[in-house]
Amino acid sequence: MTYKVVLAPAAFRMLKEISDRRVRDLLIKSIDELTIEPEKKGKALLGPLKGFRSLRSAGQRYRIIYQIRNNLVEVLVVAVGIRKEGNKNDIYNLVKKFIQHKLL
Repeated sequence: MTYKVVLAPAAFRMLKEISDRRVRDLLIKSIDELTIEPEKKGKALLGPLKGFRSLRSAGQRYRIIYQIRNNLVEVLVVAVGIRKEGNKNDIYNLVKKFIQHKLL
């Protein structure tokens, strides 16, 4: 089954803001690959991010956070960014803020 991949507005902005074209192209390639068996890619997240998955990309530093919507046969990419553990701009912290402010 082939899934449709949809980028949330925030994810689109985050991707557009990545200045390194090579990195951006690698992220786009990884996002495109989510059309086939997205449940086998990435890692299921826990806690407040339960229901989302995280896929490492572009040299393992970047993460693509997405949600599989089986009823719509679509993958919603909610955020794209760098994993900065302990930093307020860490991609996981940003997604938690999106959820808290009901931006997803």
